[in-house]
Amino acid sequence: MTVSESEILDSSILIVDDQAANVALLDQLLKAAGYKDVASTMDPSAVCALHRKNRYDLILLDLQMPGMDGFQVIESLKASDTDGYLPVLVITAQPGHKLRALQAGARDFISKPFDLVEARTRIRNMLEVRLLYRKLQGYSVLLERTVQERTAELRESEARYRSLTELASDWYWEQDETGRFTRVSGPVLEMLGIRVEGLADEGPREQADGWNEAERQTLQEAIAARRPFLDFVFSRVTADGTQQKFQVSGEPMFDRSCRFIGYRGIGVQLSARH
Repeated sequence: MTVSESEILDSSILIVDDQAANVALLDQLLKAAGYKDVASTMDPSAVCALHRKNRYDLILLDLQMPGMDGFQVIESLKASDTDGYLPVLVITAQPGHKLRALQAGARDFISKPFDLVEARTRIRNMLEVRLLYRKLQGYSVLLERTVQERTAELRESEARYRSLTELASDWYWEQDETGRFTRVSGPVLEMLGIRVEGLADEGPREQADGWNEAERQTLQEAIAARRPFLDFVFSRVTADGTQQKFQVSGEPMFDRSCRFIGYRGIGVQLSARH
C-alpha cells in the first residue's frame, strides 16, 4: 500500500497561528512545495468546527496563542475526533513543550525559528503517514463488508444445500461434536420407529433391539475417526419380523480453525421385506 506524490500534494492542510507573519510564511512554504489545498485561521476557537467540516489531512498548530492555547485546541480536537487519528503537527519555540505536545496527542512538531528543509520534510512525512492510515481504514471497512457479504452468501448456500438434500432424501441430519443430534428433518421418527440417536449411538437397550450390531459398530467407528461415509447401508429387524434397510451418507464438519464441530448427512429407507 503506497501513497502517490499527487495524493500528498492534494492533501488538505490547515494553518493555525495568531501571528499573521507566521501564517504567511507557512502558507508560502507549502504552496512553493506544491501543496494545493491550504487554509488558515488566526482564531484557535474556530479550529474544531473547521476540522469537523473539512476533515483536514494535517493541522499545523501553534502552541502559544492568547485566549486558547494549542494544548486546549488539541484537547478539543480529541473530544470531537471520530477516526482515532489526530493529524496535528505542533509549532513551538519552547523545547519543553515538544514532549508535552506529543503526550497530549500531537503526531510531530516543528521548532521555531523554522528550518525550511526540516519543516517541509516533517510535513511531507506526516501527510504520507496520515494518508496511509486513511487507506488502511478504508481497506479495513472494505474487508469487513466483504466478509459480511461472503458470510451471507455462505449462509444462503448452506440453506440451499439443506433444502436440496432434504428434497433428495428421506431425512437430513446434523449432530454436534458430542454426537448429540441438533437437527433432523424428514419423517425419521415414523420411518425408523425410534429416536434418531439410534443411527450412531447405542442408546437404551429397547432402541438398540433389532439393529445389526456389526453394521452399527462399523458406522460408529467411521464417525469416531471423523471419516466421511457414502451410501452406508445398515439394517434392523422389527418386532413383527420385517427387515428394514437404510442408507446413509455423512461428512464431518469443521469450523474455520479446523476444529471438529460435528457431522451432517442424509438418509433414505431402502426396501422392507418379511
